[in-house]
Amino acid sequence: MNSDQIAGKLRQFAGKAKEQWGRLTDDDWQVIAGRRDQLIGKIQERYGIEREMAERQVADFERMVGKD
Repeated sequence: MNSDQIAGKLRQFAGKAKEQWGRLTDDDWQVIAGRRDQLIGKIQERYGIEREMAERQVADFERMVGKD
């Protein structure tokens, strides 16, 4: 896989993540900056759910996107 393909996959992943968690703002995404733990914390904060549920959502998303 070349660098253009990798960049395309990353943009595709980011777009799907933004669709999945629409309540997260662009500022949230800048803070998250690819860090899984930050994503879980922001999901927990914005959706008012327990950490375990946010972790489960992220794990499910990773499995779903990984199949593409």
